[in-house]
Amino acid sequence: MSLASFISEFSNCSSFDFNARPKPPIRRKRIRSLLMTLSTNRPLYEEEWFHGVLPREEVVRLLKNEGDFLVRETIRNDESQIVLSVCWNGHKHFIVQTTIDGHYRFEGPAFPSIQELIMHQHLSELPVTGRSGAVLKRPVTREIWELSNDDVVLLDKIGRGNFGDVYKARLKSNKNEVAVKTCRMTLPDEQKRKFLQEGRILKQYDHPNIVKLIGICVQKQPIMIVMELVPGGSLLSFLRKNSATLNTKQLIGMCRDAAAGMRYLESKNCIHRDLAARNCLIGYENIVKISDFGMSREEEEYIVSDGMKQIPIKWTAPEALNFGKYTSLCDVWSYGILMFEIFSKGDTPYAGMSNSRARERIDAGYRMQAPECATPEIYRLMLKCWEYEPESRPHFDEIHTIVDSLANS
Repeated sequence: MSLASFISEFSNCSSFDFNARPKPPIRRKRIRSLLMTLSTNRPLYEEEWFHGVLPREEVVRLLKNEGDFLVRETIRNDESQIVLSVCWNGHKHFIVQTTIDGHYRFEGPAFPSIQELIMHQHLSELPVTGRSGAVLKRPVTREIWELSNDDVVLLDKIGRGNFGDVYKARLKSNKNEVAVKTCRMTLPDEQKRKFLQEGRILKQYDHPNIVKLIGICVQKQPIMIVMELVPGGSLLSFLRKNSATLNTKQLIGMCRDAAAGMRYLESKNCIHRDLAARNCLIGYENIVKISDFGMSREEEEYIVSDGMKQIPIKWTAPEALNFGKYTSLCDVWSYGILMFEIFSKGDTPYAGMSNSRARERIDAGYRMQAPECATPEIYRLMLKCWEYEPESRPHFDEIHTIVDSLANS
């Protein structure tokens, strides 16, 4: 029986006899494991083991055990290629070859569809190539947070990020409105990897003061990160737009929300590195949510070794600027600047100073004056956050306790 005939018979027969012994013998569990996710009558991008344009670095994270495999797409010289990635003595990546008559193969026989080719390699237990010896043992299916691109309907453009445009969108599956960050198709793989890093970090977090990730879309271009829609937009715009009506109690509440979110991140050893009013969102009942994790790192300490590109100088702690050393206490410095932004209702820090001038003045001991709306207790906390030595700054647990007490007094 040919492979195509076998697939056809299995698909059309609800009571296929797994006790029968086709030749060569085929393991029942392995047939079940693959055919549950395989149908030659649907597009490749609908297969659960097809991970679209997920970058190689992200693929490697998914392939953990010997024989784990998945299929993905890569773009080289504007040409699309389908790649089989396998965990085997490290990680190996095989480009699917196309024959003159449009069939697909590696070193062995060719098949009319990529699905049949992958099924053949999986069930036969033959190496993908003789040189690699790689055998396909277990298909790694898409994670629950990998969404279908077709389920996302882009509506209005609501902003622009470092990697592409940001849209208000709707999910077909449940009609919910969401926010979608897109990644420009022309960006190199390294930039796409950095774009997806935000999604990979956010998927682990669940806190009312952290913007919630819904999923990522990597089946097709453009790659997208889907997040909850926070209706008030950026905190910075909100502060400037509503400066005449915001009172001190509301401003303290915003600082408390931000401190709660940052306390949670600190407990997860996440260094945000870009905490600022522009990177916070304002939700229902003026709740503040920390957003924009594009520069974040999940480490207790992080050393920058690739230069200081795109560093927000006026929000960044001296030890990070001078030595490239980032810890959660760098985020504490940035939180002090965020407090200044909140209580000045959107003023630019170190107004009238260039980045280099502000940096020089800070190293010499200069600190900004208290904003007009800041209470003495709030300004004292700002100054604590701006201690030159990081060890002298409070951690976010202490900061939250102080701000929460002020909010309830």
